[in-house]
Amino acid sequence: MQVKNILDDIKIDKNVEQFISLINTKNVKIEKIVSNGQKSKKNFWYDQEENEFVIVLSGDAIIEFEDKQVKLKKGDYLNIDSHRKHRVKYTNENEPTVWLAIFY
Repeated sequence: MQVKNILDDIKIDKNVEQFISLINTKNVKIEKIVSNGQKSKKNFWYDQEENEFVIVLSGDAIIEFEDKQVKLKKGDYLNIDSHRKHRVKYTNENEPTVWLAIFY
């Protein structure tokens, strides 16, 4: 067993978001996501089969739903039910936004 730190190996790339798989089983997937100003493409909505629990470990972001938007800052978390359409409206361009996403 090796101890790792979730905030290690943060890459700043204004062109591409990082998706790092930490655990991927039949029932749960845990990812570290690093955003550097990225957001969802215009008119794109996530409509996922799984529920998603997401927490912002650093930076900040705005998640948009069809009926509202939610601003998330360091330490804020959100549980998104399956098939609840959502998109990333904003992530910080000046510092990485590091997310921990758990799909279940």
